[in-house]
Amino acid sequence: MIFTIAARELRSLFLSPLAWSILAVTLFILAYLFLSQIEAYINLQPRLATLEGAPGVADIVVAPLFADAAVVLLLITPLVTMRVLSEERRNRTLTLLFSAPLSMTEIVVGKYLGVLSFFLILLALLALMPLSLLAGTELDMGKLAAGMLGLVLVIAAFTAIGVYMSSLTEQPTVAAVTTFGLLLLLWIIDWAGNKQMDDNGALAHLSMLRHYEPLLKGLFSSADVAYYLLLIVLFIGFSIRRLDATRLQP
Repeated sequence: MIFTIAARELRSLFLSPLAWSILAVTLFILAYLFLSQIEAYINLQPRLATLEGAPGVADIVVAPLFADAAVVLLLITPLVTMRVLSEERRNRTLTLLFSAPLSMTEIVVGKYLGVLSFFLILLALLALMPLSLLAGTELDMGKLAAGMLGLVLVIAAFTAIGVYMSSLTEQPTVAAVTTFGLLLLLWIIDWAGNKQMDDNGALAHLSMLRHYEPLLKGLFSSADVAYYLLLIVLFIGFSIRRLDATRLQP
């Protein structure tokens, strides 16, 4: 039933003009950034040729592209996730889901996987951009794989947070604004550390950006992966508990 709900959620997304618009605009922006990085790499090539151990195309083109992609995804995730559960609540169709022979876990995980599938399609199209460089140059596949893994983990965590915020309200706009606020906070939370307010680096450990940056450099760490997996499980669990509380309300 989880995959049935996921397929239904993904289909409903593609029946919406908003999803198609987000997909088109996002890919257009990322394609522009990709071409800009290629131009910068071409301009730097004469200088790079004289350097020993000079950074390659993965460092100058792919890593900045993926860094920009994470910021763009932070902006668009609230627009996609805001209706996942809030619209069900507003249209009073959530009670129909409760009456079906489904557990809260199946409902939440199914809807989460449906929205996540939309973003994975977007990332698959994004991956074609750096892969096209193989036609004319060598590409560090290890760094590309690490960067793609980082992007998948980032968007999976973004989606889990968006689904949870959507479960709290029946107003999609409120869900979008609160999702964006929480994502932005988790992205820049360690900025306070620059002002000597975080002596133990605790805020850096909470920052999504700090756990994403090593993967962009091709540095795989189980701690970074565990951080994102913990965020995903935590917010999916919060969503399940929220729906349970709603179901038990008189």
